[in-house]
Amino acid sequence: MSKSKLNARINTIEPSMTIGISAKAKEMCAQGIDVLTFSAGEPDFDTPDNVKEAAIKSIRDGFTKYTAAGGINELKDAVVEKEKRKNGLTYSRAEVCISVGAKHSLYNIGEVMLEKGDEVIIPAPYWVTYEAIVKFCGAKPVIVRTKEENNFVLDRGELESAITKNTKMILLNNPSNPTGATYEKEDLQFIADLAEKNDLWIISDEIYEDIVFDGYKPVSIAALSDYARKKTLIVNGTSKSYSMTGWRIGYTCGDSEVIAAMTKLQSQSTSNPTSISQMAAVEALNGPQDSVAMMRDKFEERRDYIVEALNDINGITCVKPKGAFYVFPNVSKFYGKSYNGKKINNSMDFAMVLLEEARVAVVPGVAFGEDDFVRVSFATDLETIKRGMKVLKEFLNSVK
Repeated sequence: MSKSKLNARINTIEPSMTIGISAKAKEMCAQGIDVLTFSAGEPDFDTPDNVKEAAIKSIRDGFTKYTAAGGINELKDAVVEKEKRKNGLTYSRAEVCISVGAKHSLYNIGEVMLEKGDEVIIPAPYWVTYEAIVKFCGAKPVIVRTKEENNFVLDRGELESAITKNTKMILLNNPSNPTGATYEKEDLQFIADLAEKNDLWIISDEIYEDIVFDGYKPVSIAALSDYARKKTLIVNGTSKSYSMTGWRIGYTCGDSEVIAAMTKLQSQSTSNPTSISQMAAVEALNGPQDSVAMMRDKFEERRDYIVEALNDINGITCVKPKGAFYVFPNVSKFYGKSYNGKKINNSMDFAMVLLEEARVAVVPGVAFGEDDFVRVSFATDLETIKRGMKVLKEFLNSVK
């Protein structure tokens, strides 16, 4: 009997649909096809010049060698100062781990904290990687669905009823990918109190905290009580706020024992994040924040336009998000219909037919745990958004 080539764990996860749709759209573009792309999860703005210059200086200064596995002290200090300034939280260097992007931070947390039998509560719609990480680490994701009519915010009763003796943590994303949903302070306080009552950890993914609209001011759940400060692991990074997706810098703040374990794991896997990127991230966090405000203003303008345009299409409903750079329109009224003989039965069909026939790329909602929706990124220029909404409206008017 031949032995299996791959371990069983790798079969618990699927390739990222967000990356898959983007790859197909790029392939079509490479063939000379004009594709209007709304699938990417990254800002379309360039990395700020001061950040790029800091990276160039680090190269010229010869800062191109290995660093400490968990990140350089200069960046840890910048993170500590940023969390104090932004969220009123005080951390030491021993409570900070710098990783290769926020996704890597989340993976490290899962590997050092989760084991078979553990349960992790994840609100849906959720970022595609949350469920994958929990499964890969041998634990069980417990999905608690949110509702469009509640602006995709967790229902308190449903959250509480999902807790069992095996629940180890609640994973929050505020603001949310893919919905742009945000939590008010009282909602977060309820979750913090519930976690304390049931001795749960909280993972707070705050990667979109700077991309917020309508005067919304994010509150870190870690700042709401002594228990929350002790049992919350904040995950963040420079990818979204500073348009540094390719630089791959994420960080975790929290319990020093967990941070030490993450650093130990990292020392035997990736080793340190790129030295050059770390110096660039120091400048991003410590330097001028004008670029962050500029991007936020541009995103808000785009959000206003795209939400109005989507709700103007007969058959679509779209909640107006207060954060991130995505909208999550409900397109289920088009299921069971066809376009040019191609049947649309679900969000994957919708996304593929839209891409192949109308040359517009969106991400199917099934990737985020909600098949009645698609994710549309407005991290692209306003002119492209206007063109895309016009094409989408014409396409849907022809779906019968």
